[in-house]
Amino acid sequence: MLKEEIARVARKALRSETLKLKKTSTQHRSDIAALKRRLAALELQVVHSRKAKSTASVAEVSIPVRFSAKGLNAQRRRLGLSAGDMGVLLGVSGQTVYSWEGGESRPRQRHMAAIAAVRGMGKRQAAEKLEETAK
Repeated sequence: MLKEEIARVARKALRSETLKLKKTSTQHRSDIAALKRRLAALELQVVHSRKAKSTASVAEVSIPVRFSAKGLNAQRRRLGLSAGDMGVLLGVSGQTVYSWEGGESRPRQRHMAAIAAVRGMGKRQAAEKLEETAK
């Protein structure tokens, strides 16, 4: 009988100790899972920032470029280009050039650098650039 009582008390003590260990283990596992989720979110932010950095390197202009629909139309006519050709120089479609010239929409910031570059071109340079892009 004494042996059974000692075994019962030992099991009871063991159960209380293992319960503490189980709770601690569960808490550690949930902490690890939270850290893994946070790590995944941070890695995703790094990927997005790298992509943004590579697309932003298209040629950021330090001086703000002003845009006017009439000015773009006059520039295109001065260079003797169609809207499609102007679109090729700017990296957009001809329809987009028409909507910019018509005042229906405005170019995004990433296109402003290309518009500023086209402003500095002459007819020959524009023709050369079009030939290069056609190849």
